[in-house]
Amino acid sequence: MYKKFYFIVFEGIEGTGKSFQINKLSKNLKKKKLSVIKTREPGGSYTAEKIRKLIFGKSSKDFDKLTDFYLMLAARNEHIKKTILKAKKEKKIVLCDRFKDSTFAYQVVGKKINKKLNLFNEKFILKGLKPDLTIVLISNFKTIFSRINKRKYKNKFDKLDKVFFRKVQNSFIKLAKAKKNYCIFDSSINDNILEKNILKTVLKKIN
Repeated sequence: MYKKFYFIVFEGIEGTGKSFQINKLSKNLKKKKLSVIKTREPGGSYTAEKIRKLIFGKSSKDFDKLTDFYLMLAARNEHIKKTILKAKKEKKIVLCDRFKDSTFAYQVVGKKINKKLNLFNEKFILKGLKPDLTIVLISNFKTIFSRINKRKYKNKFDKLDKVFFRKVQNSFIKLAKAKKNYCIFDSSINDNILEKNILKTVLKKIN
């Protein structure tokens, strides 16, 4: 049986089906008797979820962009310390909905947070921790907004406009094309074929 820590991150803008595909992948890996945990950012631990409530709370719309940025990093620090490093010690496969690339795409590219400031904080918090595989989901914008509009509860990121989303999605694509251990999948059609292709990719990487 596979018994090794493996860190898989799903990235993409709202409406690309990250949570849906993470759930599918988790079930498929567990069927193969693999030890898997699902987590997310911001959040992923008891303390990080407390910070998440601040990030998405009613008053969060009044936060300065730098405040928002540091709240995201504070949540990540708690998430790493309380969840990811524990999973690493227990040699589990971690499936994470968002990680450091979302900070770069949304805060640095989207909100114009200083790139050097982000890199400095990233190195300090991650201390060398990085995903073994990053799966980037992209979709056409008609599908994206159709999915977002069906949500009962919309957070502040769901309410961002098409121009912002396009900028962020393009930044994810550029990151994926520039680095190793990245895979891009078109999730405009969230079907069994996509599910099988993601599973196939993951099994090939971990074996």
